[in-house]
Amino acid sequence: MMFNVLVTDDVHPFLLEKMNEHKNIKVYYRPKISWTEALAIIDQYEGIIVNSKMICNKEFLSKAKNLKFIARLGSGLDIIDLPFAKEKNINVYSAPGGNANAVAEHAMGMLLSLANHLNRSHQQVSNLVWNREQNRGFELQGKTIGIIGFGNNGSALGSKLTGWGMKVLAYDKYKTNYLKDYPYIEESSQEEILEKADIISLHVQLTEETHHLVNEDFLSKCKQDCIIINTSRGKNIDTPALLKYLKNGKIKAAALDVFENEKTNTYTKEEIEMYSELLSLPNVIGSPHVAGWTVESKLKIAEIIWEQI
Repeated sequence: MMFNVLVTDDVHPFLLEKMNEHKNIKVYYRPKISWTEALAIIDQYEGIIVNSKMICNKEFLSKAKNLKFIARLGSGLDIIDLPFAKEKNINVYSAPGGNANAVAEHAMGMLLSLANHLNRSHQQVSNLVWNREQNRGFELQGKTIGIIGFGNNGSALGSKLTGWGMKVLAYDKYKTNYLKDYPYIEESSQEEILEKADIISLHVQLTEETHHLVNEDFLSKCKQDCIIINTSRGKNIDTPALLKYLKNGKIKAAALDVFENEKTNTYTKEEIEMYSELLSLPNVIGSPHVAGWTVESKLKIAEIIWEQI
């Protein structure tokens, strides 16, 4: 059987080379294709390789009459209607471990930047402003960090924290006794993390359960001057609630790689005002959903996806 595979996003050349070498795979590489364009032709393909722009919802999968597999370039499966894919006997592949190290390093980089006011310092020095006292930082040693979600990314961050002299707490609702390889990390509850953590880092998938996990109630129970790091999904955080608690001083700072709406050309007037205010705060650092977006992770993801295909 010949497998026609539609590649809808940029991938590492390794994956294209491997598929092109296979006698039963014909590759159609269209990284600029839109969702609407893909919807019109998806019935012609047995396989599709996607990233976040290609929402494989029920409408899309209903037209995919010949589809045998969906390969997700990354870990987040919230863009795929998994129950419907299962009903249609479509295999779903992903690479959750492919960018775990990248995400962990990015989270640490954002935290260190916040702790040492690196963004503000750079801007001031660039403008010939020399203000040492305003940019006095704080050290991570002696602080308590709570990791919520101890899967690939959460555990990767946990592995980075050895030697930093921090107390590390981990909470994962769906795991118990999972820290045998991490003797310096304590299994905890979400309640204990909110009570004790100086820093909270989110590493959860986006589900109905985790939508707005960080909300008014969550933030009100955080320790005073807590720092929030989110490299998971933007909708894990209720943005107006976070903005409120940053402004009233309960939350000390936030490092955000992901946002509730990442399509800036679709922003309403209210969203423009909200995100402008949020990102203008001196205690907030943002990046455009690139935590797992490294040269190395691009190859790792391609290798993992190819193995599954």
